Amino acid sequence: MTIRQQIVISGVGGQGILFVTRLLAEAAIQRGLPVLTSETHGMAQRGGTVVSHLKVGDFASPLIRPGRADGVLIMKDENAALHGFFLKPDGWAVVNQAKAAACELTRCTVDADRMAVVLGNPKAVNLIMLGFALARSREMFCQAGDIRRILEKKLEKNGAMLTAALDALEAGYQAAPNG
Repeated sequence: MTIRQQIVISGVGGQGILFVTRLLAEAAIQRGLPVLTSETHGMAQRGGTVVSHLKVGDFASPLIRPGRADGVLIMKDENAALHGFFLKPDGWAVVNQAKAAACELTRCTVDADRMAVVLGNPKAVNLIMLGFALARSREMFCQAGDIRRILEKKLEKNGAMLTAALDALEAGYQAAPNG
């Protein structure tokens, strides 16, 4: 089976968009899959919009065309209007939204901001969202275990940061409604 996936990750500066993109790219590489990434980040240090494109499989260009993304991971609710057009009609979406976790078909919302505060780690929104997406999307090219192993390797010298990262990933994974 040939894997070809296109994922758009959107948010604002400081939310770890590029970190999540790197984690997913490393997961693809560890699975022996070709991967391309591209990001746009204007004024990111001031809370400006950041969007990242991730393509896994045999692709020639790193940019995702409108209506072609298999999935979108939206870290800030307002960005759904900005980057939702990338999603193909039957694609999956996970949006950080201030309401209870809910899923309608392949579109899900989760209050990752609140969950991060409850965890005592307000910067963990990105890993909560990633964990939620990995739990919800059966078509994803990687699994939560792949991301856990990458985090363990990246953060092995910082036990507290590793624990916080794994806790955030797991919290997102566990928050996803079964389905």
